Amino acid sequence: MALPFYQRSHQHYDLSYRNKDLRSTVSHYQQDKQRSAIYTQGSTAYSTRSSAAHRQESEAFSQASASSYQHQASQAYSLGTAQSSLSSEVSRKAASAYDYGYSRGLTDSSLLLDDYSSKLSTKTKRAKHSLLSGEEKENLPSDYMVPVFSGRQVHVSGVTDTEEERIKEAAAYIAQRNLLASEEGIISSKQSKVSKQSTASKQSQASKRSVESKQATSTFQQEETFEKKSRKVAIREKAEHLSLRKTLEETEAFHAKLNEDHLLHAPEFIIKPRSHTVWEKENVKLHCSIAGWPEPRVTWYKNQVPINVHANPGKYIIESRYGMHSLEINACDFEDTAQYRASAMNVKGELSAYASVVVKRYKGEFDETHFRAGVSTMPLSFAVTPYGYASKFEIHFDDKFDVSFGREGETMSLGCRVVITPEIKHFQPEIQWYRNGEPVSPSKWVQTNWSGERATLTFSHLNKEDEGLYTIRVRMGDYYEQYSAYVFVRDADAEIEGAPAAPLDVVGLEANKDYIIISWKQPAVDGGSPILGYFIDKCEVGTDSWSQCNDTPVKFARFPVTGLIEGRSYIFRVRAVNKTGISLPSRVSEPVAALDPAEKARLKSRPSAPWTGQIIVTEEEPSEGIVPGPPRDLSVTEATRSYVVLSWKPPGQRGHEGIMYFVEKCEAGTENWQRVNTELPVKSPRFALFDLAEGKSYCFRVRCSNSAGVGEPSEATEVTVVGDKLDIPKAPGKIIPSRNTDTSVVVTWEESKDAKELVGYYIESSVVGSGKWEPCNNNPVKGSRFTCHGLVTGQSYIFRVRAVNAAGLSEYSQDSEAIEVKAAIGGGVSPDVWPALSDAPGGLTASRGGMHEASPPTFQKDALLGSKPNKPSLPSSSPNLGQTEVSKVSETVQEELTPPPQKAAPKGKSKSDPLKKKKDVAAPSPPYGITCLESCRDSMVLGWKQPDNTGGAEITGYYVNYREVIGGVPGKWREANIKAVSDEAYKISDLKENMVYQFQVAAMNIAGLGVPSAVSECFKCEEWTIAVPGPPQGLKYSEVRKDSLVLHWKPPVHSGRTPVTGYFVDMKEASAKDDQWRGLNKAAIKNIYLKVRGLKEGASYVFRVRAINQAGVGKPSDLAGPVVAETHPGTKEVVVHVDDDGVVSLNFECDQMSPKSEFIWSKDYVSTEDSPRLEVESKGNKTKITFKDLGMDDVGIYSCDVTDTDGIASSYLIDEEELKRLLALSQEHKFPVVPVKSELAVEILEKGQVRFWMQAEKLSGNAKVNYIFNEREIFEGPKYKMHIDRNTGIIEMFMEKLQDDDEGTYTFELHDGKATNHSTLVLIGDVYKKLQKEAEFQRQEWIRKQGPHFVEYLSWEVTGDCNVLLKCKVANIKKETHIVWYKDEREISVDEKHDFKDGICTLLITEFSKKDAGIYEVILKDDRGKDKSRLKLVDEAFKDLITEICKKIALSATDLKIQSTAEGIRLYSFVTYYLDDLKVNWSHNGTAIRYSDRVKSGVTGEQIWLQINEPTPNDKGKYVMELFDGKTGHQKTVDLSGQAYDEAFAEFQRLKQAAIAEKNRARVLGGLPDVVTIQEGKALNLTCNVWGDPSPEVSWLKNEKLLASDDHCNLKFEAGKTAYFTINGVTTSDSGKYGLVVKNKYGSETSDFTVSVFIPEEEARQAALEAQKGGKKAK
Repeated sequence: MALPFYQRSHQHYDLSYRNKDLRSTVSHYQQDKQRSAIYTQGSTAYSTRSSAAHRQESEAFSQASASSYQHQASQAYSLGTAQSSLSSEVSRKAASAYDYGYSRGLTDSSLLLDDYSSKLSTKTKRAKHSLLSGEEKENLPSDYMVPVFSGRQVHVSGVTDTEEERIKEAAAYIAQRNLLASEEGIISSKQSKVSKQSTASKQSQASKRSVESKQATSTFQQEETFEKKSRKVAIREKAEHLSLRKTLEETEAFHAKLNEDHLLHAPEFIIKPRSHTVWEKENVKLHCSIAGWPEPRVTWYKNQVPINVHANPGKYIIESRYGMHSLEINACDFEDTAQYRASAMNVKGELSAYASVVVKRYKGEFDETHFRAGVSTMPLSFAVTPYGYASKFEIHFDDKFDVSFGREGETMSLGCRVVITPEIKHFQPEIQWYRNGEPVSPSKWVQTNWSGERATLTFSHLNKEDEGLYTIRVRMGDYYEQYSAYVFVRDADAEIEGAPAAPLDVVGLEANKDYIIISWKQPAVDGGSPILGYFIDKCEVGTDSWSQCNDTPVKFARFPVTGLIEGRSYIFRVRAVNKTGISLPSRVSEPVAALDPAEKARLKSRPSAPWTGQIIVTEEEPSEGIVPGPPRDLSVTEATRSYVVLSWKPPGQRGHEGIMYFVEKCEAGTENWQRVNTELPVKSPRFALFDLAEGKSYCFRVRCSNSAGVGEPSEATEVTVVGDKLDIPKAPGKIIPSRNTDTSVVVTWEESKDAKELVGYYIESSVVGSGKWEPCNNNPVKGSRFTCHGLVTGQSYIFRVRAVNAAGLSEYSQDSEAIEVKAAIGGGVSPDVWPALSDAPGGLTASRGGMHEASPPTFQKDALLGSKPNKPSLPSSSPNLGQTEVSKVSETVQEELTPPPQKAAPKGKSKSDPLKKKKDVAAPSPPYGITCLESCRDSMVLGWKQPDNTGGAEITGYYVNYREVIGGVPGKWREANIKAVSDEAYKISDLKENMVYQFQVAAMNIAGLGVPSAVSECFKCEEWTIAVPGPPQGLKYSEVRKDSLVLHWKPPVHSGRTPVTGYFVDMKEASAKDDQWRGLNKAAIKNIYLKVRGLKEGASYVFRVRAINQAGVGKPSDLAGPVVAETHPGTKEVVVHVDDDGVVSLNFECDQMSPKSEFIWSKDYVSTEDSPRLEVESKGNKTKITFKDLGMDDVGIYSCDVTDTDGIASSYLIDEEELKRLLALSQEHKFPVVPVKSELAVEILEKGQVRFWMQAEKLSGNAKVNYIFNEREIFEGPKYKMHIDRNTGIIEMFMEKLQDDDEGTYTFELHDGKATNHSTLVLIGDVYKKLQKEAEFQRQEWIRKQGPHFVEYLSWEVTGDCNVLLKCKVANIKKETHIVWYKDEREISVDEKHDFKDGICTLLITEFSKKDAGIYEVILKDDRGKDKSRLKLVDEAFKDLITEICKKIALSATDLKIQSTAEGIRLYSFVTYYLDDLKVNWSHNGTAIRYSDRVKSGVTGEQIWLQINEPTPNDKGKYVMELFDGKTGHQKTVDLSGQAYDEAFAEFQRLKQAAIAEKNRARVLGGLPDVVTIQEGKALNLTCNVWGDPSPEVSWLKNEKLLASDDHCNLKFEAGKTAYFTINGVTTSDSGKYGLVVKNKYGSETSDFTVSVFIPEEEARQAALEAQKGGKKAK
């Protein structure tokens, strides 16, 4: 099994792909390493080192293969400074040897150092001796060096040992540097290697002495020379050794932490490719730099398709050098505009970077790239294929889309599967979609997709503009096929019931600096009341602020939008309005820039467009400015009741500076010119005028101006009457429905007369008796024919049509006649059954029934001008026979002459088919242009032209009359045909030779027979020179069956003037008359045989054949037959057989052979004798032909005839489809495969287990399966569990967990006898990581679900009370389970305890607002574990929640109520509660209300109100309160007009008057006490403030009697505001109830007070008496 491409050159980096030798070496090394204890002992020796035991320690270390360094290092001290460089080399090599032995755990003698004293030559680092044995060197990969990454030290076991050396060498270098820092002399020691044997023994955890004893048994012999060192040197050596030991321990600690996969790392883009914009024919180069190990494999993609440099030689150049990768695209053309991707992949993963290339095309330049020779410049479908440039392809559509219905705002997808044969790899077709014949380009509304076998067209947001006939055209080379179906788009539901539908097709017709003319189409649905007009909205591109362009609705479907900013782009939309309301807005237009057309052209051109004007040189060229001359060619280009558009040309005299224009107008008949644009001059030579009085006549003129002054005016325009110049079209006429299918009807009509700028027609249907009309189309259709789909089978419908142009919609046409919806009955039956014989005399005319259009005339008009046409047209096609072409001339034998027919044209009936004349349908006009096409001795063939006026219905036939002319005197008219002829040609037989005849023809339709044509010129019946071929010869038939037979013939003896080009075969029943001949083939066939199908069993037939050449169709042959359609008993058929070796043969058996009978095989009815591709074998009554090498050359009809029998024969057709089947069957028999139901797949089980499985169709008991992973067979064990179910064919393998080393390729190999099969699954890179992550997730999920957990995580919903409910669903809980809520990591105290019965936990937040925003968390926990769920209600999530709350609040709003107040009228509505995020907008009669002191809006509590102070009649109308929740608006309306306004206004007046009265009535403001207690004899002074307007009258009361002022009681009232009450020396008689009464015309008020006068002595006595009474009671 082949390795993935990125592992072929780096096998050693993936453990799964190592060779067996390397795997065994690594395994052996790992086992030895586990048993080794040398490093531990070596470390112990270090720690116990002393100068006295130095020799003993040296021996121990040498036995551990690490002491070599220690020994050399100790002797290096005695060498001296003169040999310090040699000491450095020795020390470094020694450290390397030690480290290698330490990491390997080996004691092999090969680890000893060589004699370094003899190696003084300096070698480069790369050329140093390897420390590995020969066997280990062989296992290492050749020609490969592990790269060193700075700061990254990695250990990969068994693979990157050289990297370990580098790490250890670094440690030895540190020790060496410290060691050589001393200036002490060192004496060298010399050692040599005597022998090398490997005596590695097992190590144990014995004491150090036993270890040293075992190591001493090694066969190493060393020759050593030591010299004594001073104590100072020994101490320094000890210190350096301790430092080295510490360094090695630190290195080992770091090494232990390293990840063995650390060296391998995924690809990383250092430099990403950048996007480019280039011109056509230029080259572009994309660069990128990538790091990663192993070195990543880079693949370039174009629009997610890999780029194949071999498929387009010279087009693409892909290079990869030193980590720099590039893609060069040569001679860019428009098809190279795409998104390019560089994909880098290795064993650690895949990473992609994207860049776009945009290829610009010079505007207007001829695209030569599609017409040059060469592969690289031709479109994809014209590329060189294995079959050449113009290979023949067969294109079929499967799973096709049908007539579709959608609604505005919905999504829809049209699609079909495209089957192309032959299928060529890397050769894709061109897919193009069309709507109503126009190509569909991808946009934000519609997207196209081609998956390689299925083409789809997706509408993301349907609009009525999308309605139409959709066609998919698939092109392969020079061949293409297409398929069409209609898409209907219904209107979206209006926001207000009864409002009209949205307009459609909003486009900017014309753009200038000052204005843009917008046009649109009127909708088909007006909502039940006429459309009053349209509102146009504009929006500047880049903003979302829409503004209305017109204050009053416009009826004309064009409008110039002014007030634009020059240079900015705008989009537009239109809304229709009727008395009920305003429609939804239309689809927005494409952006239109407010620019002068010349400026726009200049900006679009590149390079800048050359100046193409003319330079006019005059005699005077003053240096000062020139006053411009008058504009030229001023005219009114458009005039409606709303505006008038003027257009003119700049003046010839204009100077060198720019000019501006002033437009003037005056009423017709006056010279009172008024300047229209006084404030802002016009910059462009077009201008739109508004505010003109409808019906009045105006003239216009224009002046130019510049810095030199204002020029003379132009010539005034002709008188223009303000009004719509374009009239509404007249209603269509003659609505004729005809049957089509079970759910559709074809409607035709007569187009509106004198209609100008017609946009199209709307068709409506209504079920008879319902009175309800429904639109059949929502996008106007042009023409006079439309198929209405979506009707109910069996229902009767009537139809009506109306025309539409920019001025409006016409009146409805008259209703059509009712028609029942059911499938039309065609002129024939299914091709499987022989078509019913036609009533047409010749039987050779095209059928005109069914859903097809009427067949075109057989002969072209220019061919009928003479008696001998140069190039007759081919026979017309019959939509019923469906096989080959039918003759153009109807031949019949004229029956006995009858008296002249009574054709009663005035009565509107024909003789053969009396019909009543339908409403609005007239008889056709006369045919014309009668000519003689062929003349024989006793017959003549006539041709004529179809009538100019068909009478509103199609022609159903013609009647031909003829008469003899003897001596210039015409005779009596006679009928030439009894039954109508459907073609514009007819053969009249049984004429007299050399007799002169005249003819006339009458046409007929459903209304009746039309007026006969003018009498033709005289034609003489005489033999013409025969230009057509003679009759074919030797007709015979074979292979007679109950429903078919094969007819054979020979070419005619006389071929005519030109060679025979084909044949027509006719047939009729033997007992039928001669006018019942029926053509079997529509088009002439070149073969001299034809298999006739669709015969009736038991019927007797006769056949004839006619030949055709360029001159026409010749005479028929002699008859073949009669022959009875029946299958003789014992008849057998040719049978195909494929043996076990895949050999294909055709076999035939005959039981009715005579002794002289022979088998004769033929291909396409030509003998196969001596064919090199076939072998014929006959034995007894059996025969077979065997194909030697079955291929395309063998396609054909193979027949076997048995001689000397009663016509026994049989045939077998091998077409391309059958050939493919036989080849596949042959391959299957040669190399049998185990049929597979499902390919190898992987799935994750509940506990994170991984299941690999596939399913075979069937398995026998002997079936076996081999499980392969990365080319290595795996078996049942602890890691893998295998299972085969031979009954169901399911093969499974289970793995408990996916490890990192499980990444790779899995294969199941099936063996079942001779049959084999396999299925492979590649799990590498991101795919494997995703699977591994999913398995780990499922494992964690299973663990999580063992305790309390969430089934549904935390979510929110808004309750009906507009509160927010946080909820989650939990499972596996118990009584001890606790739930805790948090917000922003702070616990929320919940009043009630959670009930887990239903598993739902909730948290209710009332009156949610911004303060409640935050992160909410709920935690479940008990002794089994815990789970948590978090919900973020911040940013966008919070906005979404607020929007939903606002929506609920808006929906809770009550209907608007009207309340009168003293200030005015208040409109109000109550909501559940109010949030500031809920936007409230009020509008009056469709216009937003501008708030002021008089009109105010606000919110009080839960009440939303609009206050109208001091209402006036202008405040009447419809008020709308719109509550906008952030996404949609919710409206409440109230009508403040009529009685509602009158009642509210009356109540307001009453309350206002009451408020005025209450405000101005007399009243006591204060100053009087309720009770006054005063001692007798004192003076009582009271002061009271009163108010009233006018000033009130004041009076005083005592005990409810009027009190007059006197000397004792002084009453005063001053300044109308203050009342004084004074009693001088009060007495007990003054005690009582007093009152102050104030009164004016608005009312009165009384203020009462009580005066109590007391005597002091009496009070004392009284108190004494009460005290005495109290004492007695106490006793």
